[in-house]
Amino acid sequence: MKKLEISIFLLRIMLGISFFVHGFVKFQDGIGNTAGWFDSIGIPGFLAYFVGAVELIGGMALILGVGTRVVSALLAIIMVGAILKVKLTAGFLGTGEKVGYELDLVLLVIAIFLTINGSKIWAVDQAIFYRKKKNSYHEQ
Repeated sequence: MKKLEISIFLLRIMLGISFFVHGFVKFQDGIGNTAGWFDSIGIPGFLAYFVGAVELIGGMALILGVGTRVVSALLAIIMVGAILKVKLTAGFLGTGEKVGYELDLVLLVIAIFLTINGSKIWAVDQAIFYRKKKNSYHEQ
């Protein structure tokens, strides 16, 4: 096992945990509250349900290593929206009253990295595709 793959695994797990927790909190605190907040900043409230579900389910999928590239692409889109619509006006580090977008940018870059590279070790996807590949090789 290469050091690079272990590093990618750690990025995948941390991104998954971060988004799972954020999605969980959105539903625990009442997704309707999040929808109302979305409306108040000019984002259609129904998107709160989509964002919350992608964060919650997508976070768990990343932890398990299921659909890493697709999930990471969806999370990257969410982070672009969060940066542009919510955090950009506060600046990179924030204003003291508003949080900046520096951590969102880190999550965005990790999501883009995983979208491009995927994650091969300790991933359900890899176990499934490796098994299929191995079986098709033996059938020839």
